[in-house]
Parts: sequence; structure tokens; C-alpha cells
Amino acid sequence: MTDEQPHLPDLRAADADRERVAERLRDAVAEGRLDMEEFEERLDATYKARTYGELEPITRDLPAVGTKVSMVKAGAAGEGEIDWPSRIGGEATSAGGFAFWSGFMRKGTWTVGSRFTAFALMGGGEIDLREARFADRDVEIRCFTIMGGLQVTVPPELDVRVKGFGIMGGFEDKATGEGTPGSPRVTVTGFALMGGVGVDRKLPRAERLRIKEERRREKLERRELHMRRREERD
Repeated sequence: MTDEQPHLPDLRAADADRERVAERLRDAVAEGRLDMEEFEERLDATYKARTYGELEPITRDLPAVGTKVSMVKAGAAGEGEIDWPSRIGGEATSAGGFAFWSGFMRKGTWTVGSRFTAFALMGGGEIDLREARFADRDVEIRCFTIMGGLQVTVPPELDVRVKGFGIMGGFEDKATGEGTPGSPRVTVTGFALMGGVGVDRKLPRAERLRIKEERRREKLERRELHMRRREERD
């Protein structure tokens, strides 16, 4: 099944068509658009699909490979969009996090300062920017870990650059890329010594639940359509 040429829904799909859909699902997991439960459910439906009509709904709510999705429009933001101007400015609620044989977490509607420094020594920390506010349009997050771990999670719409490095450790970048118009610019720097720093893009929990509910409704609709077709054939 290709994006360039539409197919009649009752035509039989080939193995190559199913494999292309499966690859799009794997990309969606890597981008944080699907959790593992949703991925496994959709992958199972993919390999069970016999027609193009059964394959098409599986990726209906996913952007095409290589497509940049803008969730911000001129004017007021609507459902599922990020109103960046309303989330930039104000007093920082946290300028750093420290963990020594322990852990720290910054998530929810906190306000990150223009410079946030995280340090973990034989401990761990989580920095979640998906619902955060930003004191400035330009933000630097400095991550330093020694025999510990730090995780930075950003939404798909955020402008992100990762410039850290690892020494007998790892500084994993899964987030570098441009954001949607008006997005703050976040730079993640630092180093990991015998430890690890990860920077990932993931959808907010509310958005994942919304997509999951849409998927559930589509599944019910497909089941009802399949039952109606069986009744018509009988």
C-alpha cells in the first residue's frame, strides 16, 4: 500500500503492504506517538489484515513518514495544539535538581528557568518538559551524571538541540530537531561519566489517552463494519 496511489478497500493487500504499515508503527513508537501496548495491538492487526480497507485505519491518526506536523496555528490554540506564547515567561519554579544515592523529578506544570542544572551521583533524575512552562524562550538544560542516570523528556513540538557527551557512559539523543512556530529553544548539554543521559520526545499522557480512545472507537467501527459485511454475504 503506497501513499501516492489509493486502493479500493476490498482489494487484497500484499506482504510488502503489511510490512510498510509495520514500519510506520515502529517509527511512531520511536517518536512517542504510540506506547508499547498500542504498538503491539496495531502490529497484530497489521499482520492479520487481508485487505487495504483493514490496513488503512491502523495508521489513520499517524503522520506520513518524514512529515513535520505543526500543532500551532495563528490565533488561539485549539484542542490538541500548544499555545506557546501562554507558556513562555514568568518566574522559574526550579533551577536545578540533585541526586546522591537518591532521585529527583521535575514534571507537570512546573516552570523551568533559562538555565537548569541537573546532577546525579549514583542516583537518578527525571526532567519532563511536556507540560512545563518556560521562563525564557531560550533554555539551557545542563545534565551531569557520575555512575547515575538522567532522563529528559520533551514534547514532539519543542525545538531541541542535544550537545552532551559520554565518558565510559552514554548521552543518548532521540530528540534533536526543530519545533513548531513559537516554540522555546531548548539546548541540552553536559556529560555522563560511567552513567547515562537520555533525551526523548514523547506525547503528553492526555494526548496519548485521546489517541488511544480514538483507536478504540475505530476498532469498534471496523468490527461492526466487518459484521455487517458478513451478514450481507450470508
